[in-house]
Amino acid sequence: MEIDNQTWAREFILLGLSSDWDTEVSLFVLFLITYMVTVLGNFLIILLIRLDSRLHTPMYFFLTNLSLVDVSYATSIVPQMLAHLLAAHKAIPFVSCAAQLFFSLGLGGIEFVLLAVMAYDRYVAVCDPLRYSVIMHGGLCTRLAITSWVSGSMNSLMQTAITFQLPMCTNKYIDHISCELLAVVRLACVDTSSNEIAIMVSSIVLLMTPFCLVLLSYIQIISTILKIQSTEGRKKAFHTCASHLTVVVLCYGMTIFTYIQPHSGPSVLQEKLISLFYAILMPMLNPMIYSLRNKEVKGAWQKLLGQLSGLISKLAT
Repeated sequence: MEIDNQTWAREFILLGLSSDWDTEVSLFVLFLITYMVTVLGNFLIILLIRLDSRLHTPMYFFLTNLSLVDVSYATSIVPQMLAHLLAAHKAIPFVSCAAQLFFSLGLGGIEFVLLAVMAYDRYVAVCDPLRYSVIMHGGLCTRLAITSWVSGSMNSLMQTAITFQLPMCTNKYIDHISCELLAVVRLACVDTSSNEIAIMVSSIVLLMTPFCLVLLSYIQIISTILKIQSTEGRKKAFHTCASHLTVVVLCYGMTIFTYIQPHSGPSVLQEKLISLFYAILMPMLNPMIYSLRNKEVKGAWQKLLGQLSGLISKLAT
């Protein structure tokens, strides 16, 4: 198709994980179950926080945002991947590919900034507990959440616009499970050095800056915890941050490994597995981590289940 003397692809073909039918069917069942658990788990967390007044705190306000980001991120990738696992022609239209890149990249960026915001929240809770409610007031929490969503979305809009201005020529085979940034850039039939530099700079700004803020927050938190005299006090302070710290380690680790050095980064197979980790495993694990490692959430679950049990007993009689 000729447009303005440049050759562009109408659609792209996603090569996915495998071309073997039996393998694809097995992966379809596995990923469908995982996606359903992800959606259910995150929506239950959001519902629980809404229903239990004890969870109407800044920490759980940010957790609600994190759950929304997780389920949205999974939805931007997994349904398309499931459809392609059962399809003979694994095509995705040009516009749909651009939209998928925009949403997945944007939601990923939002999550990194949001984790930094949550680290600041934990820093205030541990290091300045007496002034916590004064510092982390509703207005500040709302502004921090909006900043997370806007910064991730603006970065994604810029990266998507730059990437899809590149002439793809006759290259239409994307060796990935989705329209991932580096995989799409590789299709260009021009020199992409400037794009790779832009990706690196963007990664440093939107990934390393929040990561450094998280690191500084936890250095202060650990320093404060070590100064606590009682073992019980140190244990309580650590449990305040344990869930968030677990998510931070999982979330930041692989992304730094993937994007900071595009030239010497992981192989295509590694990139696919990392994308699966973020699209399927992380959104499913986050509700579990915050539920299993958090006494307040477990208490809220027990209260809700008790109320439901009582209601069912009344209806039965």
